[in-house]
Amino acid sequence: MQHTIGHAAQKYAFISLLLLTTVFSSTLSIAETETAHLHVEHAQGELPLKDLRLFTLIFDHIRKSYVEPVSDQQLLENAIRGMLQEMDPHSAYLDASDFEDIQRSTHGKFSGVGIEMGSEGGYIKIISPIDGTPAKKAGLQAGDLIIKLDQESIQGFSLNKVSKKIRGPIGSSIVFTIVRKGVDKPFDVTVVRDTIKSNSTRHRIIDDAIGYIRIGQFQTSTGDDFSKAIKQLRNDQPQLSGLIIDLRNNPGGVLQASVNVVDSLLDEGLIVYTQGRLESSNNRFEATAGDETNGLPIVVLVNGGSASASEIVAGALQDQQRAVIMGTQTFGKGSVQTILPVADNKGIKLTTARYFTPNGRSIQAQGITPDITVQRATITKLKTSSRITEANLDGHLKNKDDSEQKPDTEKADKTAIDNTKDNQLFEAINLLKGLAILNKTDKK
Repeated sequence: MQHTIGHAAQKYAFISLLLLTTVFSSTLSIAETETAHLHVEHAQGELPLKDLRLFTLIFDHIRKSYVEPVSDQQLLENAIRGMLQEMDPHSAYLDASDFEDIQRSTHGKFSGVGIEMGSEGGYIKIISPIDGTPAKKAGLQAGDLIIKLDQESIQGFSLNKVSKKIRGPIGSSIVFTIVRKGVDKPFDVTVVRDTIKSNSTRHRIIDDAIGYIRIGQFQTSTGDDFSKAIKQLRNDQPQLSGLIIDLRNNPGGVLQASVNVVDSLLDEGLIVYTQGRLESSNNRFEATAGDETNGLPIVVLVNGGSASASEIVAGALQDQQRAVIMGTQTFGKGSVQTILPVADNKGIKLTTARYFTPNGRSIQAQGITPDITVQRATITKLKTSSRITEANLDGHLKNKDDSEQKPDTEKADKTAIDNTKDNQLFEAINLLKGLAILNKTDKK
């Protein structure tokens, strides 16, 4: 049995397609293997005979009268698929291909184009292209609506049907017809299918003394990769003054990975807990001793594309007052899915629980509210060629340390331009700079 925490809210039927191949791996599916068996008892005793008779009657009508022959096996699979799809956006039937894909998806290697998708208004919406994938490189963006694939309209198609159409041999191409906000007309984007090797983390030093770690999605190795990134950052800059964790457009992933990330930043305390009708659905995850950053100030960046495992991390660090959460409201996916294998290498994905932050908050359809709201904006640099300062005035008094050299505004402005291309990151840097200054003052 395998638990997942998928990503959902509003009317999205999100699936972690990593377009990779996973048809029913919920966007932000969080997987954790368990050995316990799931025992389900019918809440009202015996199955209703009247309704079963109605089902068999309709089944027989379709089999005999449908315009084209349909096998009994196909009819039964359709019935199972429909039954699960009507429960909620994340419960789903997994055929052999889907079941294999969802097992692979947690290890960061897939075949496809690399996007997370959901349904909206009869069309398919891109939730987020995955870092480093063909979709990202081709220019597909979060919020794009897919209206055609290879010039065929997909209006009304299910996510399952669209995902199967997108999948194909590595090296082959597929044309997406996109509607994008701010663009007058639909346009085509050609994407070449490839093996998706998604690196879950990237890190670097920014602004001389601030560590930056980007988590694109939570995979089985993300906890270890995150710890290694912290160690490398501290080796590269022993005087590290703060850490930025970027979870924007992170659709989620493996539950234990999100727990491990939080655990590496806490000495103690509750991280997340789940509650459901079954005993096996009730779990608590506690931090163990050892903050690998030694108490560094932390800013976590989130947005509407941050879901599931990302919300677990943000919610835990917020409730434990370990980090400042900055950005915009997160997606709001707070349910747990269980992956159950059935006959012939098939399975089902069934919502079995809700998860809660340490303070008992349910994120379902609510999301995480940032401590500091920073909307994404485009920063335009003002021309400074005509700027007048004291040093420009004729006959100005000289500074005793004046080297007769004007300030290197070119270099300073270049740094500002690089940072303000991402104003949310820029604000996170400014906050950590301020905290570092206050920390120095306190020490003095």
